[in-house]
Amino acid sequence: MSDTSERPRKPAPRLADYPHQVTDIIRYADLDPQGHVNNAVFSTYLETGRVAMFRNRDLGIGVENATVVLVRQEIDFVRELRWPGEVTVGTALAALGRTSFTMAQVIFDGEHCAAMGRATMVMLDAATRKPRALTPEAIAKLEPWTYRGA
Repeated sequence: MSDTSERPRKPAPRLADYPHQVTDIIRYADLDPQGHVNNAVFSTYLETGRVAMFRNRDLGIGVENATVVLVRQEIDFVRELRWPGEVTVGTALAALGRTSFTMAQVIFDGEHCAAMGRATMVMLDAATRKPRALTPEAIAKLEPWTYRGA
């Protein structure tokens, strides 16, 4: 009798599937008492990847009188990170909604994936602070960063 409760393994993420990439250093202050990077810092590395994409003048998705805020984040921790070191954060558009979009992200330590994440972002009207529809211009700026994997 075979065990049907086992799930098939997902293919390992490939950094090349995430078109926007930035590097960050692992700081001594990122460590916890176990001597590895604290799990909360992984969220900071992912934020670095998103902010680098959104705030860069050439890449930014800025829309006049609007801002983009994080409303949901998921992180799957795959392996430890240790100091000293450097990580590469890959970011890609995973899905578009009416007022929101989802980014798929990875953190790589050299050739090894340390974490995978998803972040849902909502566009807010700067004055009312209520969700507003993504503009065609914002969508056009996001689409080149679409996830390239299967």
